[in-house]
Amino acid sequence: MVTYKFSVIIEKDSDGYFAFCPESQGCYTQGNTYNEVLENIKDAIRVHIEDRIASGEDIQQSDSVSLTLMEVSV
Repeated sequence: MVTYKFSVIIEKDSDGYFAFCPESQGCYTQGNTYNEVLENIKDAIRVHIEDRIASGEDIQQSDSVSLTLMEVSV
């Protein structure tokens, strides 16, 4: 079994949580709770990796990720 590392962005809004993986185009999901969206994005990434392996494609991973929350006054 091979372990891969991916960045995941999770956003909360009035409808729940939304998550996506920037390295895996098309890998996104939603959930009602933080834990639910974490499990959902993990499943989406797993399926994406399995499809890429079956197709003989490379698995893109990030070496480093930086994320910050910034306030901007207008």
